Amino acid sequence: MLRELPSRVLTQRKSASRSLHNRAVSPTHIAVVDDEPEITLLIARYLGAQGFRVSQLHRAAGLPALMRDDPPALVLLDLGLPGEDGFAVARRLREHHRCGLVIVSGRGDAVDKVVGLEVGADDYVTKPFDLRELLARIKAVLRRLEPAAPAAAAGTTAGGFAFAGFTLELGARRVADAAGHDVALTGGEFDLLVTLCRHAGRVLSRDFLLDATRGREAGPFDRTIDVQVGRLRRKLEAGSATPLIKSVRGAGYLLAVPVQVL
Repeated sequence: MLRELPSRVLTQRKSASRSLHNRAVSPTHIAVVDDEPEITLLIARYLGAQGFRVSQLHRAAGLPALMRDDPPALVLLDLGLPGEDGFAVARRLREHHRCGLVIVSGRGDAVDKVVGLEVGADDYVTKPFDLRELLARIKAVLRRLEPAAPAAAAGTTAGGFAFAGFTLELGARRVADAAGHDVALTGGEFDLLVTLCRHAGRVLSRDFLLDATRGREAGPFDRTIDVQVGRLRRKLEAGSATPLIKSVRGAGYLLAVPVQVL
């Protein structure tokens, strides 16, 4: 399947090269980790033409040094790295770094996608792909990582929410428990929780939640929201006898506790 990728993206090479020197360079740093140099080069050229700074790695062994010395805002990670378990690499990234994480893999099985999201990926893109779609998904993840802009006037934007002993700060993109300890959430989990807080007590469909958090509709077998809700429940409801997020069969999910706007 990986051999199919160049035929889909070679048409982008010429236009990317023409615009490479015509765009202002953005400080946003992206790391591409794939064992095929041709793929990393094509992605790097295309993203470079869009104003990103790109680092190319062909083994996961170089990631720790990069994350320490020049941490990227987002990592594009292939699962089929030689001698490495791609899921384990993704899990380590999520546990120790707050960067965006998009898995780009030839593994298109639903189980692989679910596991990728379970270990903390913000998105999962299957090869072969269109470079424009990849760019759109990268931008969507980066937008979710940006701190919320302060309100221009009183009442225009909430500063955060308080519910069930938790405090959610929009500007800092931070969630803390009753003891003040941070609750580690991925960008997608944070956005999902914000959406649930803004519509507390209302049943929200999977399509609504996916559109609100990722800007796209759910496919018939898309389990992205189900996976994220499952992770949120484990992180927020540990040790609690009362479920915070309830499932409504055939309808969706709702945050079933009172929410105070801060």
